Amino acid sequence: MLFDLDDTILRFNAGQPNFWQRALESSLPERDDHQALLASIDSASNEFWGVPRRAFWGRQNMQEARRLIARAVLSEHGVGAEMCQRIADEMTELKESQVRPFDGALEALRLLRARGHRLGLLTNGSAAFQRKKLSRFALEPLFERVLIEGEFGYGKPDDRVFRMALEHFGVAPDQVWMIGDNLEADIAPAQRNGIEGVWHDAHGSGLPERPPVVPDRVIARIAELLPESV
Repeated sequence: MLFDLDDTILRFNAGQPNFWQRALESSLPERDDHQALLASIDSASNEFWGVPRRAFWGRQNMQEARRLIARAVLSEHGVGAEMCQRIADEMTELKESQVRPFDGALEALRLLRARGHRLGLLTNGSAAFQRKKLSRFALEPLFERVLIEGEFGYGKPDDRVFRMALEHFGVAPDQVWMIGDNLEADIAPAQRNGIEGVWHDAHGSGLPERPPVVPDRVIARIAELLPESV
């Protein structure tokens, strides 16, 4: 079984408050236009992360990417460069501090491992950020192979990371499941490589009306992978 990390094992975005909003309210309490600033940040963020090459750089340099977004947006609203950086850094600190495993996720992984399932982890992002989370929640011993985008220079949905996982485990694709929350980055490339795609519906919202790909299975929690789960 191959697992994604953020919003599959760890609650990263799903169900979390808007930390940009919290940072704005904390750092600029005198202003009454937080919602307008937040809307501008959301728009700039969508534009920034929508460009694959830039998104790759941003995932490896997350703190600086957020600083760039803050400066680009807030400077147009009269916020100084030092304050822009402070807001971006506070957003990062708040967000990282609130990362938590989904209820029952670690217990389910331990049971899967104890029952002889071979587990791998495929995660995008920088080695520094992702390794810190793995250490914080004692996840590394649960996985036979950990593949982090920042350590190889490529990640999901690049086929190479899936081929690397298959090569390590030495099994046919139809003997493998990929469990992840992102239809385009996790499920689509897994299916393209003959791997069964199990979509973790982190938000409990169901598939979009026109999904980019239809997963082989949908789960609401990792424990559903255990045979006795209901």
